[in-house]
Amino acid sequence: MRRPLQVTLLVLSGLGLLHASLFTDVCLRYVKPGMRPLLIVSGFVLLVLGIAEAATREGREGRTEAKETKGHGRHGAHAHSDGPHGAGAHDAGPHGAGHHGHDHSAVPRVAWLLLLPALSLLFYAPPALGAYTASRQPAKVVAEQDDFDALPRTSPLPITLTDFTTRVQQDRTLAIKGRTVEMSGLVTPVPGGGSWDLTRIIISCCAADAQSVKVRIYGSSVPPANSWVSVTGNWHPGGKLGTKSAPVAVDAQTVKKIQRPSNGYQDALPFPSA
Repeated sequence: MRRPLQVTLLVLSGLGLLHASLFTDVCLRYVKPGMRPLLIVSGFVLLVLGIAEAATREGREGRTEAKETKGHGRHGAHAHSDGPHGAGAHDAGPHGAGHHGHDHSAVPRVAWLLLLPALSLLFYAPPALGAYTASRQPAKVVAEQDDFDALPRTSPLPITLTDFTTRVQQDRTLAIKGRTVEMSGLVTPVPGGGSWDLTRIIISCCAADAQSVKVRIYGSSVPPANSWVSVTGNWHPGGKLGTKSAPVAVDAQTVKKIQRPSNGYQDALPFPSA
């Protein structure tokens, strides 16, 4: 790979990482917050490497030009008197002009595509995962739980989608029955209409390992896909509460649009109502 392209890739990649992780929250679309310091350090390292490579290359070129100028001045008088075995013969030989004229550092055209990821971080960062991803994967399997703490008497009861799923399908004390709950997440339409999924996309490390937790919502018109909403309502009866036959669903009472959290890749409690 040509050195100018190496320098360009290093600098652009470093600037892209710093833009996404230090100056904006774009990195939180792809990784969990704990990875942010590592991205910042990586951005600085790439930027320093690019600047250092550019500086050393400029220094090497300057020294090479100085040597060539000095060499031409010393041997200029003999340039045309070397005979058949002189400079002209060597230049015409297999390692002469043909050798020096051939570019062994040519870059495959596909290598230039490496510029696209770096440029995208600077000028057009891909959007966060949303309804498109959630609609194409099954709901995340929640961990088995035997013991449950008593629920607070607050009404509506703030609860995460994971806790609601666990209470509905595993809590045999039926503590969730008759309670008005409040949850928040993004809207994922489902085929057929008449209902939709309140969704939280959860990542363990980065967007590549994303999984979705979903609660089916009834009794409300379908909000725009990917919008973030807060929902209050009661468990939608069906099957036997406290067992796997119980549907993870809510009959909605209110649906309010909210702002997307700065880190939407976690199953968090809804923000307190204003």
